[in-house]
Amino acid sequence: MDSKAIVSNQAVIGEKVKAFRTARRMSLRTLGEATGTTASFLSQLERGLSGVNVSTLRRIVAALGISLTDLFDDEVSTVGRVLRKRERPALPPAEGYRKMLLSRRPIRDLEVYIGEFDPGGSTGAEPYSHGDSHELFFVVRGEMELTLSDERHLLSAGDSIEYRSSIPHKAVNIGTEPAEVLWIIAPPTSVAEDLDQYLPRPGS
Repeated sequence: MDSKAIVSNQAVIGEKVKAFRTARRMSLRTLGEATGTTASFLSQLERGLSGVNVSTLRRIVAALGISLTDLFDDEVSTVGRVLRKRERPALPPAEGYRKMLLSRRPIRDLEVYIGEFDPGGSTGAEPYSHGDSHELFFVVRGEMELTLSDERHLLSAGDSIEYRSSIPHKAVNIGTEPAEVLWIIAPPTSVAEDLDQYLPRPGS
């Protein structure tokens, strides 16, 4: 991103930073701690009263889970933007498990993923956590076991469970048929580095 473009768009950048930050229910202080800046500096940036260099702006967008280009994107709404099944960005496939991103970037208010599990497939050997948001796990088809810390929950098609994303969790297909699940998270917890792992499908 050209530094001249950033200087000439300070007001727009400030407005976009505030919009993404508030959509994630992130305070100025929290964003400041995540980026090595201060709440005072960020407040001035959002109001167009302070400039920002490229390196600082890169830290800000990474903490917000967006890219630099998202700050210059005039498209403010994702309403009506169809995502075809063949176009879903996906993680590199793991043995017995595939995870795809359904939310269109830039992610503003919530992030949604779909996972496909072969029998015995899981999200990994160990439970994982991310941020501290509201997460809903919904079983579209199949038989799943979701572990939350030391608690195990058996879920069938149509069942769902809600929890904080900060609780270590792990999903396993315990059935004999393929399973499909949804993860719905609000506000978003993924940073740009996480989302960049989801690659477009070949030929999409």
